[in-house]
Amino acid sequence: MAELVYTKQGRLLFTEEMKQEYTLLMPQMLPVHFVMLKHIFELHGYKIDMLTTNHRGIVDEGLKYVHNDTCYPALLVIGQLIDAVKSGKYDPHKLGLLITQTGGGCRASNYIHLLRKALHRAGYDYIPVVSVNLSGLEKNPGFSLNFKKIRQMAYSMIYGDLIVLMANQCRPYEIIEGETDRRIEKWVKRLTDEFKGKGSFKSAHIRENFNLIVDDFASIPLNRVPKVRVGIVGEIYIKYAPLGNNNLEEFLRSEDCEPVVPGLTDFIIFKCDNRVEDHKLYGGKLATYVGAGFLERYIKRLQADMIAAVRRYPEFRAPCTFDHLKKLAGEYLGYGNKMGEGWLLTGEMLELIDSGINNIVCTQPFGCLPNHVVGKGMIRKIKDNLPQANIVTIDYDPGATQINQENRIKLMLANAKMAERGLRHNLKRSTDAPQSKDVVSADN
Repeated sequence: MAELVYTKQGRLLFTEEMKQEYTLLMPQMLPVHFVMLKHIFELHGYKIDMLTTNHRGIVDEGLKYVHNDTCYPALLVIGQLIDAVKSGKYDPHKLGLLITQTGGGCRASNYIHLLRKALHRAGYDYIPVVSVNLSGLEKNPGFSLNFKKIRQMAYSMIYGDLIVLMANQCRPYEIIEGETDRRIEKWVKRLTDEFKGKGSFKSAHIRENFNLIVDDFASIPLNRVPKVRVGIVGEIYIKYAPLGNNNLEEFLRSEDCEPVVPGLTDFIIFKCDNRVEDHKLYGGKLATYVGAGFLERYIKRLQADMIAAVRRYPEFRAPCTFDHLKKLAGEYLGYGNKMGEGWLLTGEMLELIDSGINNIVCTQPFGCLPNHVVGKGMIRKIKDNLPQANIVTIDYDPGATQINQENRIKLMLANAKMAERGLRHNLKRSTDAPQSKDVVSADN
């Protein structure tokens, strides 16, 4: 049994001995990306269990231990972890909990303290909580993020974006049910297995993988009947996590729609770009400016390669570059606006509309005021400039019922389908109209 070791401040550490004995529970946000993340941690000797539970009891556990004024994502993440600890599936004396810390202005940096408080109230003080952060906020002898792990994690996020991008454009149209999911499983396993090798990070190999992934999904037999495409934007956890948005993507597919979800790559670049813009606006350490700029340019090159791989198939929608998205957002917000999802959220709505996806669900969690400002607060301005925009904001909180959320989305979809019928009718009238004949002058 691992000895419990504490810091001078009384924080329980996750030790090397615990790494050998303990199972770390990890909340899920992006289903595909986080499966790869789980495998990466396992490659480095950790025992990881990713939580995919999704039921009302999680919200109730969160409400029991987290103040209801706290943002909804915090309540869900903590509720899911406590629910798992209490489930009886694990030995609580051999458990650790993984949770991220951003280190920015978001209250997510304080989730870890709320989680420890919840564990104390529930009688689980002996369970260590491990911070996953790149800011040096908390350190543990048995858990660290070295360059190799960080690089593997970054590539898993970019690969995950491409897989999800292709899957979302295949799954609603697949002829053989489940074929898209089988391709996802195949590539998740293949890519995580590749991380064991030394050559998996070479640029040529990454470009080759991008092309192979796109080729594989493009080979899925599809029946491309017209469907309404619906973009999903909002606070990062609620936008991506099925637990947070009540299985929004699945609901949209059940309504005969194609969900379009912006990838995580733009968010990663956005976080780097914030450091660069901060230096321009406020000054600061030159090393931070140079380092963030280098990382931003590197990820942009990867993004460009990913986009190029998709563009080889005109029938698939490729995302725009980060620079284009930033330019669109710059017409509405300053680049110093970075709290919540900052100008990125507004930019994602504009990019979707710019690419012909006018129907958007903007997911807004309770307790994230900056997210409401750059999301709901920008919609009127967007609609004034782009009247074709069909945007609905959906609030997610412990008291919101799924049926009310879905009914509001259905109203938006009704408007979308009406608009598309009108567009097809006008197009048919224009093609059916008699063509004018050229009149040749008698003088000729």
